[in-house]
Amino acid sequence: MPIDLGLEGKVAIVTGAGGGIGRGIALELAKAGAKVVINDIGVSLGGTGERSSAPAEETKSMIEALGGEAVISSESVSEWAAARRTVEIAMDAFGRVDALVNNAGILRDVIFHKMDPSDWEAVIGVHLNGSFYMSRAVAEVFRAQGAGAFVHMTSTSGLIGNFGQANYSAAKMGIVGLSKSIALDMARFGVRSNCVAPFAWSRMTDSIPATTPEEQARVERMKRMTPETNAPLVVYLASAAASDVTGQIFAARLNELFLFGQTRPVRSVHSGEGWTPATIAERAMPALKPSFTAPDRSGDIFCWDPV
Repeated sequence: MPIDLGLEGKVAIVTGAGGGIGRGIALELAKAGAKVVINDIGVSLGGTGERSSAPAEETKSMIEALGGEAVISSESVSEWAAARRTVEIAMDAFGRVDALVNNAGILRDVIFHKMDPSDWEAVIGVHLNGSFYMSRAVAEVFRAQGAGAFVHMTSTSGLIGNFGQANYSAAKMGIVGLSKSIALDMARFGVRSNCVAPFAWSRMTDSIPATTPEEQARVERMKRMTPETNAPLVVYLASAAASDVTGQIFAARLNELFLFGQTRPVRSVHSGEGWTPATIAERAMPALKPSFTAPDRSGDIFCWDPV
């Protein structure tokens, strides 16, 4: 007998569900029987331009074609009042919320020493502030229900590293800390919180430079990882089947699933008389240096072809 995910009749909010990974997640949730709140403001990858309801409307039509139910929220995740309105839309339409998927995001890639503060603030505002605002707004509902699941999108750009993405990487690492704090603070209310680092070729990755043979090869590998390949892991984490899974970081890469380690001490040195800058240089660093983590980027670690 297949495992019952327990999503029939449940309600999930998916931010950034007008396309790409968010749309794939919304459709997979609907297939599992969940009612979906499609949150999307329909702007450019950089978060600019006129808002459009067309992407969200298209996702809604696709869900309804599957026999599912969905409503649309065109509210921005980067504003506290707007985030609360999205939760109100869910409650007005369906009377409950059982899962929140924090997927909305923008990119403004610039090498660090040329990054304008506005590029920093915009990306932090959508990814990190948006994940907090949406989570905080839903937390009131989860606490009252005594149950709920958060799934936040992080990235290997933060977990490992990448060029030209100081704003994005910082936001994605911040989301990991947010998720862990939610998992700790809300466990007593039956609430779970996990992160997923998705691998997919979408408009979020279409801006990756491909000027060298190595970069071109990486892009071709990524094109095989379509957005919807991330959805099964996210839907599982949102379901009752994952009732004992919280505070973890996962990744989905085509047919591969990964569990990430989390920051813990890896080596220590001790000096009974304390340390000085000179003794640190003379004794501590030579002992610690073999355990240093190399300044890799994501592509250096995930360097094999997805299968």
